[in-house]
Amino acid sequence: MRTEQLFRTLPAAPGATVAQITLELDGQPVAVPAGISVAAALLLAGLEAFHPSAVSQRPRAPYCMMGVCFECLVEIDGQPNQQSCLVTVQEGMVVKSMRMPGFVGLAEEVLHG
Repeated sequence: MRTEQLFRTLPAAPGATVAQITLELDGQPVAVPAGISVAAALLLAGLEAFHPSAVSQRPRAPYCMMGVCFECLVEIDGQPNQQSCLVTVQEGMVVKSMRMPGFVGLAEEVLHG
């Protein structure tokens, strides 16, 4: 499912400006509105899968956006398994989706020894 069609920012009120910050997502700079959650920022950027499931390796993405489901896990500034829906974006933040090859390999190693 293409997320960029489902998630977009609302237009600012007439005369209002929305501050933008830049973060790094999987090595690429991404400009997003300041003050939103990392999960919302990644969905706005079009990221469709945040991490693979541990058992089936099927792609997973945020579901509840309030810290209950744990489907929004990413690495933030070197800290893995962060609930991105509970973290506010910061200028220069480095975010890595856990769908990158190293994470999939680690999951396989943990599951299958």
